[in-house]
Amino acid sequence: MDYPQNNNNEDSVILTKNLSKTYEGIVPVKAVNQVDLEVKKGEFIALVGPSGSGKTTLLNLLGGLDSPTSGSVIIHNQDIAQLTKNQLIDFRLKNIGFVFQAYNLIPVLTARENVEFVMLLQKIPHELRNARVNQLLEEVGLSEQSNKKPSKLSGGQQQRVAVARALASKPQFVLADEPTANLDSKTAFNLLDMMAKLNEDEGITFIFSTHDQRVIERAKRVITLVDGSIESDIVKAALVA
Repeated sequence: MDYPQNNNNEDSVILTKNLSKTYEGIVPVKAVNQVDLEVKKGEFIALVGPSGSGKTTLLNLLGGLDSPTSGSVIIHNQDIAQLTKNQLIDFRLKNIGFVFQAYNLIPVLTARENVEFVMLLQKIPHELRNARVNQLLEEVGLSEQSNKKPSKLSGGQQQRVAVARALASKPQFVLADEPTANLDSKTAFNLLDMMAKLNEDEGITFIFSTHDQRVIERAKRVITLVDGSIESDIVKAALVA
């Protein structure tokens, strides 16, 4: 299924309007509260804020992994909350790369097979898949671990596989929940360098939920959430100018 480009905001990757998510319970929790946000193609964004501020929930709403209580998430002139389940699966497959804090690797597949999996679903030819997997595993420093299953990898190694998998299909944008949380400084900087290069060279948009100062320092735009609402939204280039 092809989705029309947003003619009114040609540079926009994501546009939210009054986006809210409330989790019902004895005491309802408004995890995201009337967020209006425009993300343009090629941005490198850090979502920051204290634990419980709504960062992960906002990422899940932007990626269609959770449904809003009210408001909308518009991508390519399409409110993704209005898509059917199969349309949403297809949309995510074609457009979004995810890096989850809990890795979410497929336990019965090797590191190599996990990275390759989305490309298989996309029916990318074998030679192109093979070259792309080799490149990514080398860049994240896991070429020698490629045939190991997740249970045989450390937490940091699993996170690197998750990052490689998110980048494998060259998505339009990547949503990453604490992508450097389990990494040593050298590996974290190498991954950030790789993602920054993809951002610059291929125009892939990155949105990170993070507490990591290393990520915040590299971000071009820093959005601070407090109690589910945007408290501040700073574009660093504007500060330099």
